[in-house]
Amino acid sequence: MVAGYAPLPGVRDEMMDADGHPRPHWVPFLAAMAELGRDELGRRFGAADRYLRDSGVFYRVYDDAGGRERPWALSHIPLLINQADWAQLAKGLAERAELLDRLLADLYGPANLVRNGALPAAAVAGSPEFLRPLVGVKPRGGRFLRFYAADVGRGPDGRWWVLSDRTQAPSGTGYALENRLALSRALPDVSRNMRMERLAGFFQAFRTSLLKLDRTGEGRIGLLTPGALNETYFEHALLARYLGFLLVEGEDLTVRGDALFVRTVGGLKRLDVLMRRLDSDFADPLELNARSHLGVPGLVQAVRSGGAVLANALGSGLVEAPALMAFLPRLATHALGHGLSLPHVGTWWCGQEAERSQVMENLDSLVLAPAFGTAVPGLKLQGLVLGADLTAADRRKLSVLLSRRGSDLVGQDVARLSTMPVWTGERLIPRPFTLRVFLAATEEGWSVMPGGFCRISETLDPRAFSMQRGDRSADVWVLADGDVAETTLLPSPDNVRVRRSSGTLPSRAADNLFWLGRYLERAEATLRLVRALVGRLAEIESASSPLVTRLLTLLSSWGAMPRDLARATPGRYAVAALTRHDLPGALPQLVKSARGSASVIRDRFSPDAWRALVDLESCVDAPVPTSPSEADAYERADAALRIVAAFSGLASENMNRLTGWRFLEMGRRIERSIAIMRFVRTFAEPGAPRGALDVLLQLADSQITYRSRYVTMEARGPVLDLVLLDPENPRSFAFQVQRMAAHLKVLPGRDPDEPPSFAERLVARMQADLTASGADAFDIGDFEALEGDLMLLSDEIASHYFIQEPAADMAWPG
Repeated sequence: MVAGYAPLPGVRDEMMDADGHPRPHWVPFLAAMAELGRDELGRRFGAADRYLRDSGVFYRVYDDAGGRERPWALSHIPLLINQADWAQLAKGLAERAELLDRLLADLYGPANLVRNGALPAAAVAGSPEFLRPLVGVKPRGGRFLRFYAADVGRGPDGRWWVLSDRTQAPSGTGYALENRLALSRALPDVSRNMRMERLAGFFQAFRTSLLKLDRTGEGRIGLLTPGALNETYFEHALLARYLGFLLVEGEDLTVRGDALFVRTVGGLKRLDVLMRRLDSDFADPLELNARSHLGVPGLVQAVRSGGAVLANALGSGLVEAPALMAFLPRLATHALGHGLSLPHVGTWWCGQEAERSQVMENLDSLVLAPAFGTAVPGLKLQGLVLGADLTAADRRKLSVLLSRRGSDLVGQDVARLSTMPVWTGERLIPRPFTLRVFLAATEEGWSVMPGGFCRISETLDPRAFSMQRGDRSADVWVLADGDVAETTLLPSPDNVRVRRSSGTLPSRAADNLFWLGRYLERAEATLRLVRALVGRLAEIESASSPLVTRLLTLLSSWGAMPRDLARATPGRYAVAALTRHDLPGALPQLVKSARGSASVIRDRFSPDAWRALVDLESCVDAPVPTSPSEADAYERADAALRIVAAFSGLASENMNRLTGWRFLEMGRRIERSIAIMRFVRTFAEPGAPRGALDVLLQLADSQITYRSRYVTMEARGPVLDLVLLDPENPRSFAFQVQRMAAHLKVLPGRDPDEPPSFAERLVARMQADLTASGADAFDIGDFEALEGDLMLLSDEIASHYFIQEPAADMAWPG
């Protein structure tokens, strides 16, 4: 397993010692890997990659093409750390977290450190993270930091060094969880035998500490996310689901008086505690960044008055600025009474003359970085820049910039990071890595997550770490000296209060569930039309028959037909409806919209349901033959329909009949009802061509039922009775109306003592019209009126329960 493995010269290797022998805590792992063999390792690591892909684990990458989701890149060899090493690291980081929390308390409070000269005022006031509206505001519970992370590396001497602090809204814990799950699935026997520390206890301690801040007594904690376009949104949804938090965006929240509330389908609900994954400056457009569309107006006032507590406190990003690292050793003596036991990378803030001179004199051996984490005007700094790489012209610009705005820059020692093994599929090779370690504040002190988020560089350059640039991550195994206790996030069996509700449903989540149902039902209608079209062409119809023309016209009416195919065959039109991404009503756009709605509510989806959506997207994006045939179109439509049916089955059988499920169902029922009306108007009007009623039965998936009831050929009355009026046919219009009526009666906020809502009256009117009519009595005007009522019903539900109006591009074309 280690044959040919050559550690890099001049750096420490985590797996091999200086004599070229495996370190003792690596020996059992390497032996287990060797026993499995190369082929079995390939199979197992492939299973881990499939798990991550099927679970939809991604990282959003921002490039010239805009934001795109990149599949999560897992390095299959974990980083192993023995107990003694970890204890030393954990102790030093807990000490550092306490120091940073006390610094925040002083800088937003009495400012004694600045007043006494221990810290230059410009190193604080120059930071965009110093939020003046928060000066004098002490968070409820006393702590500014509730969650802290540090990026660390190990030097050639074996000591851990802090490379940077993360106090704003540290990311990575969710991805660390997924790394652990993926690798545990790939190597279950190895992970069990290695006695690695479990992660659940850390999350349990963090959740408990936040629950104690909740004064409502309802245990409702929110996780505030910038939204689905954020680079780490997947992690936000995962953590909300794992911790039992309510995933909310700024538009979900409102401040009334001095209290914070979440908008739900049942009205406003008090929300006392927020885990914040939104940068402080965007949190409140009234008192902070007025351009922010992500925050909550009045949130600062709610915090100021004690009506809400955030983890971390607004303004806590101040102490993660590299400029402050230059002063931390001295500040530790003031705040803690002793120095720091864990060193950080040497840092010189160029806002002071002596430090500026030192940086210029030693430029070739230093890296330059923005002092406050933001871009520096006049100097192209993309993260860290090695001084030795600067040209003569760059150095002249730098000298001028330092003399004018030296406070915007720091010089830092070049980190010489240790390496860890990476599996290439053939052998192990060394690569530099950094480790992000997470800490949570509890009543007993700082709890350290026994593991972390390990990033591995794809190159030998230790300065090039960035998930945006494609580096990989690895699981981190902290190896215990003895047996490891089983931990779980579940409460003790004796302490569980029985309840049958899954908690609050934000209006935004209900909105997306509703439209997810509509998008998927629209996709199913499109697929059934395409399948009917190519089926007719393959069996009995000519390309120019009136029936084929009606099928094409119906597809065209909701944007699934291209206009740039001159004199194309119906088969080519069918293929376009299944594959073209530029058509608003074609399958790719509908599936993209469905996945977009689902991605905003990831915390409410089971892995199986999400996997069905991923499979549907893969089916849609599968390569198309150079000259696709009608048979290819039929096969693709059939495969996609099976996946849609699988999702519908999962929703029907696996989702509890709670409020979220009802909005998903109502979206499906409304969309299916509209489709039925369109199908009936097209294929059951008097004078419709021969075979039209058979197509209607096919589109309504009711052929078998009709054949079992009637031995005669299709007749308009019996067909309309089955498709419109039969309350036992799950594809009939009457069945859809019946289900919508049942859902509306039990939605939150309905007072049984009040008259029925307008939505209920609309549905009741449709039910009465259906009950009072015979199948033969319907005409085109009736179908148009019913379709209009359905549109009105959708708008009424949206205006009553959702924050936003329904998407304009989802209105059925006339």
